[in-house]
Amino acid sequence: MLWKIDLKPGKIGQHMAKVAISSRTEFASALNQVAHERNLDPQVVLDTIKQAIIAAFRKDHPDKYHEDGVYEVDMDSQTGEAAIFELIDGQKTNITPPGFGRIAAQTAKQVIMQKIREAEKGAIVAEYERRLGTLANGMVLRFAGSDVIVDIGKTEAVMPPQEQVYSESYRVNQRLVFYLDSIRDSLRGREVIVSRANPNLIRELFKREVPEVAAGSVEIKVIARDPGSRTKIAVYSHQSGVDPVGSCVGQKGVRVQAVIGELNGEKIDIVQYSDDPEKFVSMALAPAAGLVVKINVQKQIAEVTAPADQLSLAIGREGQNAKLAGKLTGFHIDIKSEKGTSEHKEAAAPTDQPNTDPSQNPVSATQDNTV
Repeated sequence: MLWKIDLKPGKIGQHMAKVAISSRTEFASALNQVAHERNLDPQVVLDTIKQAIIAAFRKDHPDKYHEDGVYEVDMDSQTGEAAIFELIDGQKTNITPPGFGRIAAQTAKQVIMQKIREAEKGAIVAEYERRLGTLANGMVLRFAGSDVIVDIGKTEAVMPPQEQVYSESYRVNQRLVFYLDSIRDSLRGREVIVSRANPNLIRELFKREVPEVAAGSVEIKVIARDPGSRTKIAVYSHQSGVDPVGSCVGQKGVRVQAVIGELNGEKIDIVQYSDDPEKFVSMALAPAAGLVVKINVQKQIAEVTAPADQLSLAIGREGQNAKLAGKLTGFHIDIKSEKGTSEHKEAAAPTDQPNTDPSQNPVSATQDNTV
């Protein structure tokens, strides 16, 4: 049986018959085996081979190829033998050059191997696409400009600059845990994008380390993160008798310390979520204690009054504690001392000091509520 392809614009594949290929020769067996193993349509592979044969003919014999010509490739689906015809005034003329059979055979082999590689890569990317939003162990392979290329098992992933943590120094053969962020189309095809800066990396690490989070009895409601420096998470229990903060901290802090170890020492504040905005803002500003909070819902502003010895804790170094608390709660936080001096959350502040009254802390992973 002969196969034909017309390469005139709009005509590609128009004459290709939709019939099964019987496996009575080595060529047909190999074609069907590749199609079956890679979940490809044999007709698509044949169609691609014919197009590649025409491309090879155009490249090797430009004197015989005409851009406005209409060409057909007749290919025996059993033997793989091919012939090239040009249609002139409705008449077919065999223009197959001498010795072109060897070129056609090489072209067919190259196309089949290319299809195998594309199919394998497509299947692997599809597998990771189903795993997006989860964790993957990986190893830094090399650097491509500002991108970090990571081996995540079955394929290589890319970590672009915006997904990197500024305080981390990546090196070849370094092993890390990555967040499977997305799939990106590039000049190299579809690529898996991984992240170390995504806040959901925190969520998935706690899901891995805390059975209550994995089971859903404890929920991480909100995450506010300054990658590489500090993170605040608000947790809530859906099950009576389960302490959400204690579950995430673990006995002697073992669970939260495991997460911190994966983040190279990034500090983590764990606070209990509350539907009461005043209570939630107060807890979000931990490790500061003794705070008085007033909420302006319309303006989304939280006015906070802090004791003099808690003011620097509430604001944090370079305003970091107040900024993260603002992200966590959704309010613009304005912090004032009890004496009436106003401090904005952007204001710089000295290093966090231990709380002088730990019993007033809404949560405490360590003595100063910062791990």
